[in-house]
Amino acid sequence: MGKAEVGSTKYLSNKMKQKGLTRLRWFCQICEKACRDENAFKMHCQSESHTRRALSVGQNIKQVTDDYSRAFQQEFISLLKTSHGEKEIHANKFYQEVIAKKDHVHLNATRWHSLTEFVKYIGREGICRVVEKEDGLFIAWVDDSPEAMRRREAVRRREMMDKGDEEREMAVLRGQIERARREAEERGV
Repeated sequence: MGKAEVGSTKYLSNKMKQKGLTRLRWFCQICEKACRDENAFKMHCQSESHTRRALSVGQNIKQVTDDYSRAFQQEFISLLKTSHGEKEIHANKFYQEVIAKKDHVHLNATRWHSLTEFVKYIGREGICRVVEKEDGLFIAWVDDSPEAMRRREAVRRREMMDKGDEEREMAVLRGQIERARREAEERGV
């Protein structure tokens, strides 16, 4: 069975299928090959090149999984840091942004089996603030750099000073009101 002729409908159909992102389910992280459907993925897994790579990886599978996990976490956190900062965002919506890049590390190649498991992990590690609401998990990056700590401390001090200024102003106003009341009583008003 040969390839479709250039310009034919079959050729154009195949080209259109190749353009978009494929389903994550049919992606082989070891070979970094995306397959269009289940049958193509099955055939890829039986191919000689895949079995050769799988055997070479099989000897140190934990190391490879840890490398993919580390890469996925770094990619996830850096994108969260740059695109949303410390603002809260729905975890699944953000994950869609992560996987929109064609060259991302796939979650199914990491030690986490689901997005929820990964989000809870980064929450436990203190990397992100994770809040569970009725419509899902929400994440926000926790900026614990020394510069951010200094900024937060400066803002807190400024607020305390403003609060102190307000209290002083209120005390002065209370004093003026008290004096005015006493003067009014003395005059017999």
